[in-house]
Amino acid sequence: MTALHHPTFTLPAPWLLGEEPGTYRVSGDVTDAQLLHLAKLIAQKRLSKGTRLGRPDEVHRCLQTLMLDYPYEVFGTLLLDAQHRLITFDELFRGTIDAASVYPREVIRHAIEHNAAAVILVHNHPSGDPEPSDADRRITQRLKDALGLVDIRVLDHVVVGHEGYTSFAERGWL
Repeated sequence: MTALHHPTFTLPAPWLLGEEPGTYRVSGDVTDAQLLHLAKLIAQKRLSKGTRLGRPDEVHRCLQTLMLDYPYEVFGTLLLDAQHRLITFDELFRGTIDAASVYPREVIRHAIEHNAAAVILVHNHPSGDPEPSDADRRITQRLKDALGLVDIRVLDHVVVGHEGYTSFAERGWL
């Protein structure tokens, strides 16, 4: 299994850093593709190592942007230390337009490799509707049980779509 990684944070032309932190200036015309590229770079930066993750809406804001234009399902993990600071975000599995095969053994191996104390599971729904399927609920329970055997807590499973997100923790499903 190879984790899918994102490029480092660099600004594409015609973007320039503004005088205030977190601001940007544009010189010339900007395409939709350039705007999406910049939004993804900013989302990646917000998911940098050491970032404390708490509320599902914080996770959703970053991940929706990163997974917005995938025409297929992608399943990933946010691996966290004991203080719930981000160790890494990795996309582990790619699937089809409405499903992705997720292997608990590989998720556990990946979490142990990074010495994670907790994990937030995440995947997208290319249809845009973030409502979890029965299969989503079953794999979440399998992963929670399997990771629990090696003392890694599943804090949430966030399903992102164009129409918002669904948090298993907010619904009381974990």
